[in-house]
Amino acid sequence: MSGRQGRGRGYGGRTRTLLAGGLAGVLALAVAGCGLKSGSPMVDEVSPGSVGQGRPLEGASLTVTSKNFSENIILGQMIGLVFKAAGAEVLDRTNLAGSISTREAIVKGDADAMYEYTGTAWITYLGHAEPIVDPQQQWEAVRDADRANGVVWLPQSTLDNTYALAISRKNNEKYKLRTLSDAAALAKKDPSAVTVCVENEFASRDDGLPGMQKAYGMDLPASNIQKMDAGIIYTQVSKSDSCLLGEVYTTDGRIKAMDLTVLEDDKHFFPNYNAAPELNGKAFAEHPEIADLLNPVTAKLTTEVAQDLNAKVDVEGQDPHEVAKEWLIKEGFIQGS
Repeated sequence: MSGRQGRGRGYGGRTRTLLAGGLAGVLALAVAGCGLKSGSPMVDEVSPGSVGQGRPLEGASLTVTSKNFSENIILGQMIGLVFKAAGAEVLDRTNLAGSISTREAIVKGDADAMYEYTGTAWITYLGHAEPIVDPQQQWEAVRDADRANGVVWLPQSTLDNTYALAISRKNNEKYKLRTLSDAAALAKKDPSAVTVCVENEFASRDDGLPGMQKAYGMDLPASNIQKMDAGIIYTQVSKSDSCLLGEVYTTDGRIKAMDLTVLEDDKHFFPNYNAAPELNGKAFAEHPEIADLLNPVTAKLTTEVAQDLNAKVDVEGQDPHEVAKEWLIKEGFIQGS
């Protein structure tokens, strides 16, 4: 089964939409057509570091899951490795296709834990048309509303994988843009200067380019907007003059790799997509110690950390499991063999 994909390699798995109507039908199709893959036991020889002392999950059998894009796979592997170090037997069911499959796995108890994004939960799963501007209030609203679905949310990270526009450092030496308001002012002053490269979906969605232009008072002519695949956007913004600005995700590893500058969304138009552990309620009731295991890890996850970890996978070609393990060991959360 394939869900609605917002991006190509690396970032296609997270559903973003303000059009939540019809979700029930999508869920029904997901149940009928998308079963969990069998998964495989996590066999790493890892032991407690700063978390997991006393192996509080000794004797527990837990299943971790994730969506099928690099960042979420890395985060899912982190959960599994922490559980393993704390003594649990862990079944790895990461890399599922799309948001709906992973959501159903958590709700139905086919999986126990994953990292999910607050904006995805609030808009896509819980059916709200408008995001909440304040990240903490957004998380609290999701946490409170999802209790009715038997889902527990642990505290969120500052890792925010949302939409943004970026410019190359070379081009920004000329324009010195810092915010989207700066870009809007440049578009009014010099309309020909602001060319934008975006994906087809972003070009037409209310939570994409049209809505952003309205929020910032921009009126780009159609000739200044080019539509292309995600991977090409990064290259075009970095190496050509055809795209002054390009659509990116804030945690994409290619931002640093290609020396791009992300413009601040100073009017807070784009929704917050902060990553937080999402747990099956019954599993958490049986193992409330999970909070003490994951909260310190989550507190260390920032947008910049995600960029670095994602680059190891999407730019350098490393394995997500090994990237997660290396980071957890480096940060002292677990110890390797």
